[in-house]
Amino acid sequence: MYHNWLDRWDERRARRGEEEKTTTDFVLDPARAFSEAKEVATIEEFCRLADQAVADPAFFDEPSGSDQGFQKQDGWLRFPSGMSTDVDENNVVWAKITESGSFDQVLVVFHHWNATSRNRQIAQFFSRRGITVVEIAMPYHFERRRPGSSHADYMLSANLGRTIQSVRQAVWDGRKLLLWLRSEGYREISILGMSLGSWVAGLIAAHDPAVSKASLFLTAGSLADMVWTGRATRAIRDSLEPAIGLTDLRRAWAPLNMENHVHRLARPDLDLHVVLAKRDKVVLPELSQSFVQRLRDAGARPNILYLNCGHYSLARPPYILLAGLSLKRFLSAIAKSAR
Repeated sequence: MYHNWLDRWDERRARRGEEEKTTTDFVLDPARAFSEAKEVATIEEFCRLADQAVADPAFFDEPSGSDQGFQKQDGWLRFPSGMSTDVDENNVVWAKITESGSFDQVLVVFHHWNATSRNRQIAQFFSRRGITVVEIAMPYHFERRRPGSSHADYMLSANLGRTIQSVRQAVWDGRKLLLWLRSEGYREISILGMSLGSWVAGLIAAHDPAVSKASLFLTAGSLADMVWTGRATRAIRDSLEPAIGLTDLRRAWAPLNMENHVHRLARPDLDLHVVLAKRDKVVLPELSQSFVQRLRDAGARPNILYLNCGHYSLARPPYILLAGLSLKRFLSAIAKSAR
């Protein structure tokens, strides 16, 4: 009875989020995704560039790697993004810092798609326990929101190239922040990603050795499959389906598929923590299970917590409390690199 009510609550929450989303045009837009794109006019040509990006170990490395331009004031950090887009607000990265008074550990948080506020409770909970919390704005979120937009439609959409550009920009921004945190003297860097933010956090953990611990909430491997099957992305699927099938979408967004980076996530000095919802209709459990199995096959041993709730009801008691306590234990454990 209770879980039937919980499912209905998740569905009502999903419907509210659906109100602002509409179908849009399918667009390849390869120049946003790949610097070498020239006369790309077909899905097959786009997919070939995506294949090359998967094979390129530097695809998620910011070319300049600059640590300049950081401004810290009154608990806020502001710095220029390493990628320039056609939305001026999106080209400046904002992060909220909740200090702990210690440089032993810092937790960088990447929120879910269309988040409207940062999580003060998480920040205060961990800062009181000696972990500084830095909540970064992903592209087109919070202070980086596109003027006139009802949600972060440029972060994830039926524009194939812009979606890759946005996730890649989020990874570059996150890695630039990690570089600054290292320069400030933080000794252990952990990251937390929620839903879409877990793809960003996972890609950063896969490509940046500065990360010693990564916690991924409500995650999976294939972003294409999540969009195609998920409750929150029906409008995007409706926009995609007349022009592209799931097989081609998987290939087009292959650089964003964490299953293609599991060998990096399985590196011996990285600890992984995964929180999954058994009743999730946004990131389907079978997609999450496929990703977990790929991690294990690559040699990773993730710490996994399964909760009998939905995607949105994870934020409700008792599930959020169980997830928070599990995350606390994970962050408190001695990192592999220190053993």
